[in-house]
Amino acid sequence: MDTTIKKICAGDIRTASRLIRDIEDKLPDAKAKIKKLYAHTGKSFIIGITGAPGAGKSTLTDALISEFRKLNKTVGVLAVDPTSPFTGGAILGDRIRMQRHAEDAGVFVRSLATRGALGGLSQAAGNSIHVMEAMGKDIIIVETVGIGQQEIDIINHAHTVLVVLVPGMGDEIQTMKAGLMEIADVFVINKADRAGARQLQTELSSMLNLSPKTADGWKPPIVMVGNAFDPATFDENTAELAKKIEEHHLYLQQSGMLTERMHRKAMTEIKDALSACLMEPVMHSLVTDGDLEKIAEKIRNRKSDPYTAAEEITEKFFRKQAGK
Repeated sequence: MDTTIKKICAGDIRTASRLIRDIEDKLPDAKAKIKKLYAHTGKSFIIGITGAPGAGKSTLTDALISEFRKLNKTVGVLAVDPTSPFTGGAILGDRIRMQRHAEDAGVFVRSLATRGALGGLSQAAGNSIHVMEAMGKDIIIVETVGIGQQEIDIINHAHTVLVVLVPGMGDEIQTMKAGLMEIADVFVINKADRAGARQLQTELSSMLNLSPKTADGWKPPIVMVGNAFDPATFDENTAELAKKIEEHHLYLQQSGMLTERMHRKAMTEIKDALSACLMEPVMHSLVTDGDLEKIAEKIRNRKSDPYTAAEEITEKFFRKQAGK
């Protein structure tokens, strides 16, 4: 077995961090290592946490780490952060709020930069999840960047999706607009000590009652989580949230829906891999030859259009491949 693969499977954090960095940088060697790692993945339970910016997702993630560690579960966290326009790195780094777990060998927290990816997820998220799976993490929490209506991509990576709402932030409208009603397995009303929390709960309950049950027959529960600065209540609330997550996990297993969600995840992975295999050599060739700038200039000057340019590039590339 490759030394890197062996170290990651043994839970080596430095080696795993280095591979995730290489995945983000799209180094060719990273893809080769992911291929070798793949056989060691697929056993972790993946939880997605999504919601608008400022909803308190990081605080909830931190609290859930503690709850799962009480159950002696090892935890991996991928926190997808906005990209720095200067460095291309994650602006918030490795999440200051989660640093109290830094000395815990059973917890691995890593930030990813979106680097322009839509859907609230980094393009490197899928493979980074695989790295944590290969490390043997029982639970992997993926916290999205929080960009409102583009949050739904998490459903293609997670088994259980938490949608976090906060009273007074227009969440009712955001929930309906973003399609979050369809992807939520558990709703969390965070900062529930604020005015309007009960009203938000009532409105959300009404919407759930009016909506048909989800395709898998699960009705998302609503969990109220109070002020993080009131430790006793907050801990009680987050323990209840962890319980609801486990209930959904058991439901998925007993109903057979877990297999279906894993199949959906596999479909997403093959589409992403196929897109990368087709796009990366094309883009590399265009950049190397200087053609990309010329094409962009033609489009800017309205001498061509994006669709015609894409068709010409595709035809030229496949003709070139056929001639090899």
